[in-house]
Amino acid sequence: MFSLTAFLVVLALLAAQSRHTLLVKPGNVVIGHYDAKTPPALRIRSGDLVEIHTLGVGRPEQLEAAGLPRSEMQPSLIEVVNAKPDERGHFLTGPVYIEGAEPGGVLEVQIRSIRLAVNYAYNSMGANGTLADEFPQGGRRIIPLYNLGNFARFAGTRIPLRPFFGSMGVAPPESAGRISSTPPGIHAGNLDNKELVAGTKLFIPIHVRGALFQVGDGHAAQGDGEVDQTALETSLIGEFRFLVHNDRTLKWPRAETPTHYIAMGIDEDLQQAVKIAVQETIAFLMVEKRLSKADAYMLCSMAVDLRITQLVDRKKGVHAMIPKAIFPP
Repeated sequence: MFSLTAFLVVLALLAAQSRHTLLVKPGNVVIGHYDAKTPPALRIRSGDLVEIHTLGVGRPEQLEAAGLPRSEMQPSLIEVVNAKPDERGHFLTGPVYIEGAEPGGVLEVQIRSIRLAVNYAYNSMGANGTLADEFPQGGRRIIPLYNLGNFARFAGTRIPLRPFFGSMGVAPPESAGRISSTPPGIHAGNLDNKELVAGTKLFIPIHVRGALFQVGDGHAAQGDGEVDQTALETSLIGEFRFLVHNDRTLKWPRAETPTHYIAMGIDEDLQQAVKIAVQETIAFLMVEKRLSKADAYMLCSMAVDLRITQLVDRKKGVHAMIPKAIFPP
């Protein structure tokens, strides 16, 4: 009887969730911003699965200058740019409106799978790069990606591919108006956190009804810091499951991998970003693991690793890696 009941519950859950696909086309792509007033490209329910197609960083003229013929570019990229010739910034697919998402709650984004959409990546030295005074803006490369071998070739090296979306975020509070997609913040956005691969979860504070989730800035791989301002920028296709938690609250985005909990700190000042990451770790340990504030702070020093997420998006990012293995089952 128990087995039959469990089977029926699974069937009910599968029936309740729907599958959707969001393709790259002008009406489904926002360029360079997050905004509570952006009309949704798709409406779904909590628990639904969505396959989302995205474009990487790099406009046709930039890719062409790096050596990629237009004949090898995605037709959808050219279509989007031709439809919005004066807009600049990240190509973000969405927004996705999740029914039941309310301000003050939390959106759980389950990253179920990620696959490459093209066989190349793009890297460009940017004006916000860590050594921009030594390396003038504009140095560009096209880097071949080998999906079967799961690596990229660059300068005699083989770089293992570990694709993730650099930008996954929701609309900011309506009072913030339209904000640039470059700096991350309480809405998540351009986190550039290379830990957010397939099989991980991102938790984002909800600021407006429906959340209005957008995703893009695909990376085939990245080093922590992303020091020249770009990584192995490429177009990706991801499958996501969205869950609304209106009974939970968060101040900053958090994440979870199979082996770690992740707390994040974001600020223009790196030291302040570190402080926020530590404060968020302490808050997590107090609420989720029932530690005292002093014990949580001590544990941060004993077992938690602080890593620089990125240094080049106007606001610096720091993420705290909290190992699950230290907690008894």
